[in-house]
Amino acid sequence: MASRIAAAVKGIRFASSTSAANAANPWLAERIAIKEHAGPAAETWRKISIYVCIPTILVSSANAYNLYAKHQAHLEHERHEGHERVKYPYMRIRAKAFPWGDDSLFYNPDVNF
Repeated sequence: MASRIAAAVKGIRFASSTSAANAANPWLAERIAIKEHAGPAAETWRKISIYVCIPTILVSSANAYNLYAKHQAHLEHERHEGHERVKYPYMRIRAKAFPWGDDSLFYNPDVNF
């Protein structure tokens, strides 16, 4: 038992099939053929993930951040400029009060009228 643990620590595998046994076993031969066939495709997808997907995500994130910063600057400008919001008669029509108060659960006084 101790020798198996010592061998496992060294990285030696037990009960592995030999290459001669692989040729005799059709199931193992098929599995090896599938692995050899899938290797280049897996490498292609790895390269696509690294060289296409990651840069695309970074560029999209930078673009989203820039748009967010411009939008926040615009909102801050409107706040300082003092635009008055028009309260149209068709907005905030309530037949009865909400159980949690006059505003909805998602009401934000900075954004909503």
